[in-house]
This record gives sequence, C-alpha cells and structure tokens, in this order.
Amino acid sequence: MAGAEAVHPAAIVEPGATLAPGVRIGAFSVVGRDVTIGAGAEIGHHCVLEGRLEIGARVKIGHGSVLGGRPQDLKYREGTPSGVRIGSGTVIREYVTIHRATRPEAWTEVGEECLIMAMSHIAHDCRVGDGAIIINYAGLTGHCEIGERATIGGLTGIVPFTRVGAYAYVGGFSKVTADVPPFLLADGIPAAAHGVNVVGLRRAGMAPVDRRLLQEAYRILYRSGLAPQAALERIRAELPAAAPVARLIEFIEGARRGICGPPRREGGPLGDAGDVTPEPESEPV
Repeated sequence: MAGAEAVHPAAIVEPGATLAPGVRIGAFSVVGRDVTIGAGAEIGHHCVLEGRLEIGARVKIGHGSVLGGRPQDLKYREGTPSGVRIGSGTVIREYVTIHRATRPEAWTEVGEECLIMAMSHIAHDCRVGDGAIIINYAGLTGHCEIGERATIGGLTGIVPFTRVGAYAYVGGFSKVTADVPPFLLADGIPAAAHGVNVVGLRRAGMAPVDRRLLQEAYRILYRSGLAPQAALERIRAELPAAAPVARLIEFIEGARRGICGPPRREGGPLGDAGDVTPEPESEPV
C-alpha cells in the first residue's frame, strides 16, 4: 500500500487493495479489496473503485467517478468473476462510469493514453483502443469496440455490439446503429459517413499518398452506387494494396451489423457537400 501521506484521511482503502508507489487518493473515495492501482495514479475525491479493477500507471481519475461497478445487464449474476482494466496514462474525468464485464473471466477494457471526458459511460464488455477520445456525456452500451485514436463526440449514443474503427471521428449528438469504418467521419441520426477524417489522419502522421487512397476508397464505397461487397471488389481491383486500404477492407468484411450508410441527400449536420472534394493543401484554421 502507498504511504499514508498519499491517501487522504477521509478515504477508505479496504484491506487487500494493492497500491503501487506514488498513488494519490482524494477525500471520501472508496477503494475495494480487489482493486489494483499502478504507480503514480491519481484518484480524485468521492470516487468509488470496486470489483476486480486494474488501473495502470499514471492514470488520472476525476472526482465522483465510479469504476468497476456491476453491469447494467439482466444476464449478469452476482459474484461473476469479471472486471475492468484501465491502461496506463489514461485520463478519466469527473463522474465517468465504467462497468465490469458480464461473463466470467471477461474484462471491460480501456487502452493506454485515452481521454474519457466528464459524465461519459462505458458499459460492460466494451473495448476502447489506445489513444481514443470519448467526449462528454457520450454513452457506450454493452460489447462496443472503439478502435485506437478514434473520437466519439459528446452526447453520442452507440447501440450494443457496434464497432467504431481506428482513427474514425463520430460527431456529437449522433446515434450510431451500424459499424463506422476506420478513418472516416460519421455524424447524424442515424450516423452516416461524411468522408475521410483527413485532419485527424494528418495529425496522426499518415502519409499524403495513403490519405488520398482512402479518399478514393471512400468514393467507391459510398459514391459508386455499389453494394458494399461489390464496392470492396472494385477497391481491390483499382487501388494499390496499401496498409490503410487493407485495414478498411478487413473491417468492413467483419461488420456483423453492417456499416453506416451515406448521408441523406437533403443534407445532414455536416452537409452533403465536400465528401468528394480533394484533400486541402493545408489544414483549416
């Protein structure tokens, strides 16, 4: 257990909890006996950490957050040995809730260096990739998968078993009812694909040639009028087998719920224009 000077006198740390050196725990927080907290982690005031919960090094948890709580799933049986894992360097802001998995020996997982903003909810059996950002009040229902460096906009809801691919960006107030392919922008109710996340990919260091290939793949997938399977065959035939394109194809082929469709012709929150425009030479200010 960490030194007493790192744990506020008003906090409760149950016997059996494992605290690495440098852990700080705020007032009125409760740490359960099955909780493990990595070196240098900071727990705010009024937090509840319970169940089989593994918190990585340097994680920051905001005031009032509840991690490791029982899942809101009618199939869950009390005493099921399941848990939550939080990767190192992740920041969880105020009043976030993350629930343990439903099935025995399963885990709800949040990767490394993520940012989970205030009042967000991550339900049982979800998996959030490294570097993902979940913005305020967003809700992930059970068994959702969020790829690395993806962004989920504020007040967005995602239905169970839905995937959002790596480096995708889902706009705020969206309702995601089908998988969002990697590298794309999605927005709306229901969420529709509005183009390639050019700005995000540029910031991530993706080469211009790969970004342009993804734009070409997007045009074939969403502007050719072809069904998804036929569009994938055309992408394979016409575009080089670059790694991002191969990843896009692999994701779509694995979509059990289908993928989000094109925007409605009357226009959505992002509009119907600009989807087929070439990548700008410089990032807008």
